[in-house]
Amino acid sequence: MKYVTEMSGTEETAPVRLSGVSAERSTRARVARLILEHGPITAPALGERLGLTPAAVRRHLDALLADGMIEPRTARPRGQRGRGRPAKLFAITDAGRSAFEHAYDGLAGSALRFLAERVGEHAVAEFARSQVAGLVGRLQREMREVPEDQRVRVLAEALSADGYAASASRASLGGEQLCQHHCPVAHVAAEFPQLCEAETEAFAQILGTPVQRLATIAHGDGVCTTHVSPPRGAAEPGAAARQAPRLAPGASPSATHEAIDETSKETGR
Repeated sequence: MKYVTEMSGTEETAPVRLSGVSAERSTRARVARLILEHGPITAPALGERLGLTPAAVRRHLDALLADGMIEPRTARPRGQRGRGRPAKLFAITDAGRSAFEHAYDGLAGSALRFLAERVGEHAVAEFARSQVAGLVGRLQREMREVPEDQRVRVLAEALSADGYAASASRASLGGEQLCQHHCPVAHVAAEFPQLCEAETEAFAQILGTPVQRLATIAHGDGVCTTHVSPPRGAAEPGAAARQAPRLAPGASPSATHEAIDETSKETGR
């Protein structure tokens, strides 16, 4: 099979062109994923991380902008009030995020429905636990060498490496907060909450302290948020019970926020 190039009119074999298109799409996907996981980010930073020339970065960014996958933003450098040229950043859009989330949703959802119908709901739960077993096995032993006040950060870094764009911060009510800004299986987890439940159990095993899921992307929240209680002995007796709001299993996002507000009132914050 042959084709004629539009610009030169010369004949080439189709495999050459298909190979080039495939490589181009692969690189563009890498650019989009990096923006998803680390953005908003500048074009020079993208080029440095991916080893691309400025011209190549611009070409991919223009294509992603045209497809509505990313959007431009501006941010002034810190310490320069009203002076200097604002930095141009690129951030993922809702459409871009959905493109990643839906990639394997259909197949994964069908497989889990088949498993639930043929074997039972318990099989779905076992499958969910098996999916996070690798993360537990990888990090549980490593955490023994990590200072307690650094463990949530190390877990966040491991999750980010797996595509969850996670971050760790101190919680206003005590303890720490683990946030996942992206969930590759959000749409499937909305139908099968066993995936989120198994992940939460895994976090507790890895960190060696109680954790409580406060919000999930699967249930309509913008970020998956998990409260991590201080390690035993790190807080006064009974303090951990006041640090995270009590939620019923499967509580809705609105109930989550109401519980957080109520807990804040009780602690006087």
